Amino acid sequence: MFSHVMLGADDIDASKKFYDACFKALGGREGSVDPKGRVIYMHNGGVFLLTKPIDGQPASCGNGSTIGFAASSEEMADAWHEAGAANGGTPIEDPPGMREGAGMKLYLAYLRDPAGNKVCAMYRPG
Repeated sequence: MFSHVMLGADDIDASKKFYDACFKALGGREGSVDPKGRVIYMHNGGVFLLTKPIDGQPASCGNGSTIGFAASSEEMADAWHEAGAANGGTPIEDPPGMREGAGMKLYLAYLRDPAGNKVCAMYRPG
């Protein structure tokens, strides 16, 4: 469905530190920086990028937007949350845990990245 996800960040170094730690907790690798200063992550067929906005305006987060990253276990989601919180992320909403609704059970862990974007790790049991 998606070719990639790209987020704007004014402080690329702070955002790279956060996402490097988060992606390592999900079994990925640190991002690489291209000649334009964008940070690129590739994992399990997905592509995620960080960039300073090309229009020169400050980066801003989307109110009501969340980007979710797949975890393969509750422990992996917890490790993602701990790594992000220890590297510039801010824990938000309820603590990591199981949420139920609409006939589904999901294990969710939410953070704000250093640029203010809302991100989560999600594990779908069973």
